[in-house]
Amino acid sequence: MSVRDTAAVTDDLSTKLNVEVPHSARVWNYWLGGKDNFGPDRAVGEEVKAVFPEIVDAARQTRAFLGRAVTFLAADRGIRQFLDVGTGLPTVDNTHEVAQRVAPDAKIVYVDNDPLVLSHARALLTSTAEGVTTYIDKDLKDAAGVIEEAKRTLDFSQPVALMLLGVMGHVHDPAEARAIVQGLVAELPSGSYLTMSDGTATSERVIESHRQYNESGAVPYHLREVADFTSFFDGLELVEPGIVPIPEWRPATGDKVIVDGYAGVARKP
Repeated sequence: MSVRDTAAVTDDLSTKLNVEVPHSARVWNYWLGGKDNFGPDRAVGEEVKAVFPEIVDAARQTRAFLGRAVTFLAADRGIRQFLDVGTGLPTVDNTHEVAQRVAPDAKIVYVDNDPLVLSHARALLTSTAEGVTTYIDKDLKDAAGVIEEAKRTLDFSQPVALMLLGVMGHVHDPAEARAIVQGLVAELPSGSYLTMSDGTATSERVIESHRQYNESGAVPYHLREVADFTSFFDGLELVEPGIVPIPEWRPATGDKVIVDGYAGVARKP
């Protein structure tokens, strides 16, 4: 990045970054024990925790699922290209770190449109010498734009793993959310994979905690019914154990953790 480019990014961030309004990526970062958050983010994080303390477990279990899924795809299915949409802020064991630990030549494209994430792009733009890691500033609703930009790095004649972790809840209408996912999956070649997780309306406490969160001024997050989440995988070949609560997808240990969220990995025929 040139000095001119850096100045342009700084100027752009100064006009786009609002630290007075909580943001989901920064609240999530707070729950994960990160440092890239502000007072309003921490305040909302604590309010949600007061109603639903398990939200911290949910955040950590989602991150653990990412690690297990990426390891499985890279080690067991030979995937070398990952498109991580709605990646949020970098913490530990990001997609590129997990994938390149297994396959140093893996290519990863991160997609997000939060100015704080953009300000930390350099932290994401690290890679092994053999692989590639890059970041594009796009809204997930712009599926065509996401794919167009991703093709500058990824070879869409070869399988790609599409990662949508904890992001589709930001789209309120289930039909619109399905259309976005279907639009992205439609551009993937045969042999690609969809990996998803999202919060689900499976307990009264999680429903109440998200109601309070949505009233905080942050970008709203809408819980899905399990049936709605399952519909994202229509037409795809589910990997065992199928669509299950997040901690139950190929768990690393036998510990029982209850999380109001579901996950799945599926192959495009």
